[in-house]
Amino acid sequence: MLSLHDDAPKPGTPMPLLYPVAETDPLGRFYARRMAALAIGIFVFAAAQVIFAHLNGLPQLRRDGLDWGYDVFFYAMAAVLYGRGDRAERAGAFVLGLVMLVAGVDTLNDLALKIRDPRPIEPIALGFSAATAAASGFLFVWLLLPFRESANPLIEATWVSARNSMISSVAYAGVTFFARLATSRVVEYGLDVFAAALSFQAAYVILRDAVRERRKT
Repeated sequence: MLSLHDDAPKPGTPMPLLYPVAETDPLGRFYARRMAALAIGIFVFAAAQVIFAHLNGLPQLRRDGLDWGYDVFFYAMAAVLYGRGDRAERAGAFVLGLVMLVAGVDTLNDLALKIRDPRPIEPIALGFSAATAAASGFLFVWLLLPFRESANPLIEATWVSARNSMISSVAYAGVTFFARLATSRVVEYGLDVFAAALSFQAAYVILRDAVRERRKT
């Protein structure tokens, strides 16, 4: 079991953006810094993608770039709330569970829009999105691998999100590219449903465990 900081900050003390995790919890310090670095890195990459897509008239690539916002919010919140006490971490895990729920609904809404008004194929943009999604999926899992055994609800939330992101992104990279170039888009629609189901499953696990931890106190 990982030894991670869960002491609450003293009332009345200043609250810096990144809470200074105790030196006795080196793995926790590593986690908070890694989450902050992930959030910043994803934000910079997503901003560049959105700007490039806007300047070159690539709406699907812009949409894919905006979808990175969920990851930015996820990892930024984990970095900010970690070490601020059990209550703050449970609240953060609960919010992240809701974010996964919203992500699933957003995926289904995007699917409905694609069925109602099919979008033109952007092969270059599609290949770029598939490749970056697959690469990021493996990267996120690799970066969170040292923390996968933690019972901390906030850490568990980010781990479940990263794991599901890898599964869905690899499926998209391996199938969606060819499905979108094909005449039928049934496979693409099926993958959207699969991605939404993964988001709902992650939301259920995160919210269930956050509530369970709350009942223990």
